[in-house]
Amino acid sequence: MSFTIAVDVGGTFTDVVATDGTEVFAGKVSSRPNDEATAVLNAVDVVAEHFGRTAEETLAVTDQFILGTTVVTNAMLEYKGVPTGLITTKGFRDVLEIRRGYKESIFDLSLPAPHPITRRRFRKGVTERIDYRGDIATPLDEDEVRSAVRELKDAGIESIAVCLLFSFVNDTHERRIAEIIAEEHPTCFVTLSCDVLPQIREFERVSTTVVNAYTSPLLKSYLQRLDEGLRNAGFVGELVVMQSNGGIMDVAYSAGHGVDAVLSGPAGGVVAASALGERSGYRNIITGDMGGTSYDVCLIHQGKPEIGVENWISRYRVAVPLVDIHTIGSGGGSIAWVDDGGALRIGPESAGANPGPACYGRGGTRPTVTDANLLLGFMDQDRFMGGQLSLDRAAAERAFEEHVAKPMGISVLDAAVGVFRVANSEMANALRFVSVSRGRDPRDYALMAFGGAGAIHAGVQAVDLGIKTVLVPRKAAVLSAFGGLVADFKVSRIKSYVRAAESVRPEELTEVFDAVCAEAEELLPNAETSHLERYLDVRYEGQTREVVVPIRTRTRRISDVSLSRALNEFHELHDQLYGHQRPDQPVQIVSARVDLTGVRSLGDVTPPHKFTDEDSSPAQVGMREVYFEGRDGFVETPIFDGALVEPGHVITGPAVIHEPGTTIVVSDGQEAMLDQYETYVIEVVR
Repeated sequence: MSFTIAVDVGGTFTDVVATDGTEVFAGKVSSRPNDEATAVLNAVDVVAEHFGRTAEETLAVTDQFILGTTVVTNAMLEYKGVPTGLITTKGFRDVLEIRRGYKESIFDLSLPAPHPITRRRFRKGVTERIDYRGDIATPLDEDEVRSAVRELKDAGIESIAVCLLFSFVNDTHERRIAEIIAEEHPTCFVTLSCDVLPQIREFERVSTTVVNAYTSPLLKSYLQRLDEGLRNAGFVGELVVMQSNGGIMDVAYSAGHGVDAVLSGPAGGVVAASALGERSGYRNIITGDMGGTSYDVCLIHQGKPEIGVENWISRYRVAVPLVDIHTIGSGGGSIAWVDDGGALRIGPESAGANPGPACYGRGGTRPTVTDANLLLGFMDQDRFMGGQLSLDRAAAERAFEEHVAKPMGISVLDAAVGVFRVANSEMANALRFVSVSRGRDPRDYALMAFGGAGAIHAGVQAVDLGIKTVLVPRKAAVLSAFGGLVADFKVSRIKSYVRAAESVRPEELTEVFDAVCAEAEELLPNAETSHLERYLDVRYEGQTREVVVPIRTRTRRISDVSLSRALNEFHELHDQLYGHQRPDQPVQIVSARVDLTGVRSLGDVTPPHKFTDEDSSPAQVGMREVYFEGRDGFVETPIFDGALVEPGHVITGPAVIHEPGTTIVVSDGQEAMLDQYETYVIEVVR
């Protein structure tokens, strides 16, 4: 017997999914914001207890341990990375602050500048210049480099980002600077832009490189401590990390590429949603992951998550390929408050894991979305987390009375209803952002709700957006961890290739792709089978944004036909995204991208189950008053125990289903059925 264990560390809970090849177990433990490694080891204890073993016995036969972590995310959100310096071409050290003139709020004259993750005095310009052809126009002044490194070392800098002009064409000078840093400051962590993002556009490249330098040492240290802790506890397998592109990679890679793990946890949920949706017959899905701190949404089209390269993390550009997840501060632990104008607001501040929402009874005194859900009857105070935690309704009422009801001059019930409505509105707007604003009609997609609280709100959001089907996996509460369990190894590489479309020679483009593929293959040397996908970044000449266009060919050779097909598809994709196309306009190729997937042979962890009859009455365990908007208040509602619901059972709304880690609300006019893959399929009637 051997195990595969996947853990996702969230802001409130640490989720774990494990399989011994025949059974899949899911569980939760409380997160430890300042001690993630202990929370991970606590999750191992839960797995071991379930399978009747000790933690040491379990880890001794665990082949792979997959980790989804918030280390990088938290470092950026809280600006707690390591002291970081930058070495760049002389005259260009302020590119990071100039930001190509970008400003989040154009008309806000008081908008502060982004927090400097590397201060100006730690950004050093050195004499060198490589031109756009890759020829050395001005040799590197090595004495200046040595002087800059010594100054940074004396200032306590622990990590240095190196980003030179045109290093994406010729990386000679960047490589030499890395050698000098190793000589002058041996303990310093070094990030080269030619390794992280060898791509045109100076600001995007320097920002991404600095973010990697700022966060990677923390991730490296954390992974080393975790790996050591696991080894000391008996682990002999492979530790791998969930990446933001939807794949997993080993510790050696992950420790040097923190920027690739900035959305490590949420990406796992999207991977799982894609896999489970495909099994249930839904390839077009919008995901809604409502955890304790945030609400993360992503669009999956034809079974593949959308990939973005124009992401901002804490006001810094991250241009490596990431699963295109849009995040808002509207999670279950998001705090409700009244602003100076008397308006009800939610988040972005969260109650977190400690003390948590007021109803947790751990000392929290401020009202949250979770407290509102309890007061409205959606949650059972005795069934939370499968009965592991009893909720304090009186504490939730006191929090709402003091912080919302009294300041607004309304009842506690009206305050809870207000929070519920505001939260749903914000989440529905997030769903519109990844669909309508990207040229997609949400009515053509199913909504998959997961996270601890996602399925409470999904039915209301579906009606608001005209979505006809809501999907809720039975493992919704731990879906990000489940995504790690089913994810494949994946590496994404890019290389600038700026050419007018009419001047591109297919054989030259083939050589470019071959070089990028070789880099990717070096990072996946042990993959049993692999799958290669190639893309071009294409734009109309003069544009500042590109469209990522797939190359559709079964051979490694790029032909005139496959190139022409990609360029024709560019016009169609541009029309879909931006509402117009200009086939008569000159087209320019900017970059060549590669995704190389190393397929894991884990076996079928989602086998189909036999259907039983449709009668769900044996799963009903009582009645409770629950608030429903369409029914003008509280309604005596059937309550179902999810552990008793079997595939084939049909539950007609209004109803509430309590699964061990999540609560599913089936509104009036909706009908739920648990399918053979243990996903609740809820049909929505407006």
